[in-house]
Amino acid sequence: MPGSRVLLYVALVLVNLASIGVWIWTAKRRGLRERPSSADAAIGFGTNFLDTLGIGSYAQITALFKLRGRPADELIPGTLNVGSTVPAFLGTFLFVSAVTVDPVLLTCMVASAAGGAWLGAGAVSRMPRRRIQLIMGAALLIAACFLAMTNLGVLPPAGTAMGLAGWRFAVAVAANFVLGALMCVGIGNYAPSMVLLALLGMHPIAAYPIMMGSDGVLIPVASLGFIRSGRYAHGPALGLTAGGVVGTLSAFPLVNAIAAHLMLMRWLVIIVIIYAAVSMLRSARIPFVPAAPALTERRS
Repeated sequence: MPGSRVLLYVALVLVNLASIGVWIWTAKRRGLRERPSSADAAIGFGTNFLDTLGIGSYAQITALFKLRGRPADELIPGTLNVGSTVPAFLGTFLFVSAVTVDPVLLTCMVASAAGGAWLGAGAVSRMPRRRIQLIMGAALLIAACFLAMTNLGVLPPAGTAMGLAGWRFAVAVAANFVLGALMCVGIGNYAPSMVLLALLGMHPIAAYPIMMGSDGVLIPVASLGFIRSGRYAHGPALGLTAGGVVGTLSAFPLVNAIAAHLMLMRWLVIIVIIYAAVSMLRSARIPFVPAAPALTERRS
């Protein structure tokens, strides 16, 4: 195994352990005891099942949270990132070792995605509710467009390269920084990565280790930012984690068997995402009135 790939795996393990450790420590320090519901776990299972099959999960999680009405819109970005840390870590180890990509390109793209996620998480954590709703509504529509492009076969033709050099290398690394930041507001990076690498002349399968490797590092990095700000829902995040691990393990052996039905599944997902996007944008038009703090009776 090349030295740079070993370093990538070491970084992957360390950053995920750090994120999980900080989450546990912060939850204990803040006294967070909200329990996940069965619906939270079901969302985690279903979306990570689809993610393992190559459909993605962020747009679906956002859509289902919005349709369900929990957690609050401004907590959705943090919740889906914190709750996706462990499933993404697992998926990375299942897929990255199976495909050989230029290790220098892989390492640089993963590092740039992590940098984008760190800045993106900090920015999203400070955004007002309405701006988050507008951005996430637009993000859902973008995700639906990418899925539709995949089903309609209008994505750019791919090349055969498993690595890049010169200006193509620089463009790929810079673009992955932006994709890392966009992950914080719910735009998954699989379809954009496929389009980006295809335009640069890479083989379609090259997107898998780059996308999964990026997820395995950028999601825990983004999670650290959201955990630090406290802008996430603890219970739903736990549900996503538990259900996501089971969903990833359940889907991995079925990747080849279910491939023939992915087009129909994508169309169903597109319908749900568009409905949620419209709902999110409509919510942004309604003035937000914070709930009045509960009055506590003082007893002598």
